[in-house]
Amino acid sequence: MSWGTELWDQFDSLDKHTQWGIDFLERYAKFVKERIEIEQNYAKQLRNLVKKYCPKRSTKDEEPRFTSCIAFFNILNELNDYAGQREVVAEEMAHRVYGELMRYAHDLKTERKMHLQEGRKAQQYLDMCWKQMDNSKKKFERECREAEKAQQSYERLDNDTNATKADVEKAKQQLNLRTHMADENKNEYAAQLQNFNGEQHKHFYVVIPQIYKQLQEMDERRTIKLSECYRGFADSERKVIPIISKCLEGMILAAKSVDERRDSQMVVDSFKSGFEPPGDFPFEDYSQHIYRTISDGTISASKQESGKVDAKTTVGKAKGKLWLFGKKPKGPALEDFSHLPPEQRRKKLQQRIDELNRELQKESDQKEALNKMKDVYEKNPQMGDPGSLQPKLAETMNNIDRLRMEIHKNEAWLSEVEGKTGGRGDRRHSSDINHLVTQGRESPEGSYTDDANQEVRGPPQQHGHHSEFDDEFEDDDPLPAIGHCKAIYPFDGHNEGTLAMKEGEVLYIIEEDKGDGWTRARRQNGEEGYVPTSYIDVTLEKNSKGAVTYI
Repeated sequence: MSWGTELWDQFDSLDKHTQWGIDFLERYAKFVKERIEIEQNYAKQLRNLVKKYCPKRSTKDEEPRFTSCIAFFNILNELNDYAGQREVVAEEMAHRVYGELMRYAHDLKTERKMHLQEGRKAQQYLDMCWKQMDNSKKKFERECREAEKAQQSYERLDNDTNATKADVEKAKQQLNLRTHMADENKNEYAAQLQNFNGEQHKHFYVVIPQIYKQLQEMDERRTIKLSECYRGFADSERKVIPIISKCLEGMILAAKSVDERRDSQMVVDSFKSGFEPPGDFPFEDYSQHIYRTISDGTISASKQESGKVDAKTTVGKAKGKLWLFGKKPKGPALEDFSHLPPEQRRKKLQQRIDELNRELQKESDQKEALNKMKDVYEKNPQMGDPGSLQPKLAETMNNIDRLRMEIHKNEAWLSEVEGKTGGRGDRRHSSDINHLVTQGRESPEGSYTDDANQEVRGPPQQHGHHSEFDDEFEDDDPLPAIGHCKAIYPFDGHNEGTLAMKEGEVLYIIEEDKGDGWTRARRQNGEEGYVPTSYIDVTLEKNSKGAVTYI
């Protein structure tokens, strides 16, 4: 099947068809371009989405720790890789499909224009041959008519008896001339006709089939190119499918890595204070004075009065010794982390010790390397001056000594915290035993403090038939003041066992900070409680433990 033989008379139709083919090619190229823009915008939006929800970590403490958070961030990383694959698809389509289509469309237009020009030239040449043949035909026809007229004129004059001989001779010459011209035009017409028939045969059986064949091949190549671009369009997507599948598998693995038990344990590790829950409140029997005898009235009265005073003081002491476990004090962070609860303080100190040990190892390795280099310089002076390494060695030694001191200091703080954390269980057990001995009541002086020596202080021994209630309210006098303090910051004191204070308020110090970040204080009206050490400026009396100021 050939356009040249089947469509020899459809030049205009082929002209329109080839133009439609190029328009369709360019339309598909425009489709690919818009698809590329969609892929690029999609990838850009995905990257912006990942950037929006990725954590902006400034310090190591803000790094994600929970498995659900880590899984989400892994999913964001996989999504970012997925966006990269969409960009690869766009680049592959732009290079392999769109760019190739635009180049081919330009070449196709040039080739089509050339073939159509050749076809038009051939048609113009055939038209010219036809015009020449038609002109010669018309001229031959005209000369034949003139010859016929000349013959009729000659015959009329020849038959006319009145015509002169000269007129007859003239008519005869005119006839001969017209007959000769008719013969010449006949020959020319025959030649032109023969030439036109030859050119027409050549045009329709040689020239036009060749041109149409080239147009057919051009259109078939266009179709093949479209097929290749369709395949390349799909291959651009198919090439990234394995990587996209890996991204999706990574998201599934991230989802499977979520461990609710581990996250719950992390919550415990992050917020565990290490404190024991407060003990039971003691039962305070105010009905004891009803059963006292009249003979003991005076003594009882005096004891009741003292008991009332001691009751307030004792209750105040009991409230003061209850450990607060609510809000964290809003004081500045201290070097030994004493502002933190014991468990969190232990973790922070252990982290710092690990970091210092790593720095110490680096410095030790550097020292060893410098010593080796110094030995090499001493054995081979041409390689360098051993004395040039001495400043660096001295600096390294200073760093090692400093790090060792820091490690020793932090280890001492850690031992202190671990000692207190380990001793609380024993003290709690002792408090429980005392609770059983006193029939469900715990002595106010037996409440929790950080001082192991004052942790469980039993009531003074009394002789006679007084109940333990009398022993409680006949306790020693209030603790003496060992110094005073001034509040640097206000403290609300909402938690039980704390003492609220205003900025600039002056309080009496009755118990020093035992390393837990809290100092026991008392107002002038006898109200006692714990206040954050970092919130006050403490001054101890000279006759107690020396004049020391904490800021």
